[in-house]
Amino acid sequence: MKEKLSEPKMKRRIVMTVSGVLLNGVLVGLFKVSRMGVDPFQVLCAGLDSVVPLSFGTLYTILNAVLLAGMFVVDRHYIGLGTVVNMLFLGYVAQYAQAFFEFLFPNPSIVARLVMLLVAIPFLCLAGSLYITSDLGVSTYDVWALTLDRRTRFPFRFLRIATDLLCVVLGFALLGFRPAGMIGAGTIITAFFTGPLIDFFNRKVSRPLLER
Repeated sequence: MKEKLSEPKMKRRIVMTVSGVLLNGVLVGLFKVSRMGVDPFQVLCAGLDSVVPLSFGTLYTILNAVLLAGMFVVDRHYIGLGTVVNMLFLGYVAQYAQAFFEFLFPNPSIVARLVMLLVAIPFLCLAGSLYITSDLGVSTYDVWALTLDRRTRFPFRFLRIATDLLCVVLGFALLGFRPAGMIGAGTIITAFFTGPLIDFFNRKVSRPLLER
């Protein structure tokens, strides 16, 4: 039986879901401007973008629609508001956020790029934690590690590392095994630390925020 939610708690869930997804898009844009690699799912998207003649926002939406179809088979529990907002808006938010940051920092120094990376990584994980914990639907990518976590004895943090590494390998192959500015220190860091960091923010920030 599903938990009967109070109105304030439901409002918190909605705010956490929408803010988490939109913040995620902004940070993906910042991540790209750092030119130190992007997160693993964006490596896969970049690989597809190199062979499919569509804008990133449109390609991202189509890819998520395909993965959404898979969610109906794998685990419908994770389909909700967060899924829809992520699928329809995150790609375009990332696209325009990248353009905005490039306008602000047309030729960032290596120090500025490093700062961008160090800001983007933890807040990207916090954004993911917010909409995952709100339990109003997650991105079509996040659902795979979450579903395996529910159905196996393997912890989410390790399953997320596995799915991230798979995305890096597939994206790298589609890029013709050329980094093309998409794979770098940021990619490696997020591939190994996104799962543990999201798990940390779930316990220390998102769940206390939801249950306060």
